[in-house]
Amino acid sequence: MEAILLGIYAFFVWLIFFKFKLLPWNTISMVIVITIPVVALTMLVLLLNIFAPSTADVRVFKYVVNIVPQVRGRVIEVPIEPNKLIKRGDVLFKIDPTPYQLQVKALEAQLANAEGGTRKMREELTAATSKSGAVRAQLELARRRVEQNRQLVATGAGDRFALEQAQANVAELQAQLAASIAGEAQVRATLSATVDDDQAEIAQIKAQLENSRWELLQTTIIAPSDGYAINLQLRVGSMTAAFPVTPVMTFVENEYQVIALYQQNELHQVAPGDEAEFTLKTRPGTIFKAKVESIIWAQGQGQLANATQLPTTGMAPIPPGRFGVRLDVDSRHQDEFFAAGAMGEGAIYTQHLALIHIIRKIILRVGSKLDVLILKLH
Repeated sequence: MEAILLGIYAFFVWLIFFKFKLLPWNTISMVIVITIPVVALTMLVLLLNIFAPSTADVRVFKYVVNIVPQVRGRVIEVPIEPNKLIKRGDVLFKIDPTPYQLQVKALEAQLANAEGGTRKMREELTAATSKSGAVRAQLELARRRVEQNRQLVATGAGDRFALEQAQANVAELQAQLAASIAGEAQVRATLSATVDDDQAEIAQIKAQLENSRWELLQTTIIAPSDGYAINLQLRVGSMTAAFPVTPVMTFVENEYQVIALYQQNELHQVAPGDEAEFTLKTRPGTIFKAKVESIIWAQGQGQLANATQLPTTGMAPIPPGRFGVRLDVDSRHQDEFFAAGAMGEGAIYTQHLALIHIIRKIILRVGSKLDVLILKLH
């Protein structure tokens, strides 16, 4: 853009001083002609860098998910292909579900057995309660007979053997009643041990069954979002394990962030909501519209390592780090594909001196057109 402006300026100088000779060409005019573009271009560039700052480092970042199965087993199916679009919910791969299916069936059998045992205990409790009632009635009758025989023996009309037999019956019935009450109490104690209205043993088996069913579901691994499986090395027959250090595949999501990196003194006039534009080397000639979403006011040089030693700056001063500006891409580009790691140039147009923004826009568009050129000799 500066070259174009200089060319236009030179054309008018030629017209004025050489073509029509409206002014004399002498030392004074030469100094003035040379000084004007130098001062004007310097002021223009300085103002542009403040109120329409540009950067040659715009990057596209995407979220990367390391796929790690929750269960171990042998892979029996990998229906996806590398570097092809995968929709959210599509199957990434399957693990042999046989051992987990068997575990579910075993726990379902244990649950049925435990529920049957609980029903049996309730029946036993009902029977024990009935038996206790019957023994209490028999004991009450036996006590009356003891009292009657005691009165007869006291008057000399009764048989002492009959009294002793009645007392023995009372003792036997008391022992039966105590045993019946103890058994009833034991059954009640077992049935009263509950978790969420389930008997404790049943609750424990249900929890194990739910965990086994969850593990069975984890044998089918699905895509967490729309994206791509990069460098897919997983094959049928491979063994997998729930070990986060060794993911089985790398999944790159379609969701992205566009970050423009600026020197620290270039952002004092930038604010969220400012208009922005950027280009990408992967799409020469295309201008992408955006707005400033936020400024990332943090970078690595602002963090001290957690150590017992005093921080050191090294043998030479570290160059000041840049700050990132997150750009919110306009909805008109929502169907565009942005490759992870794509780079380009960008500019932010602040709320001040909007008149000179057109120059920055022209510079950005000319640079985008030049990206079509591949400048190499082979």
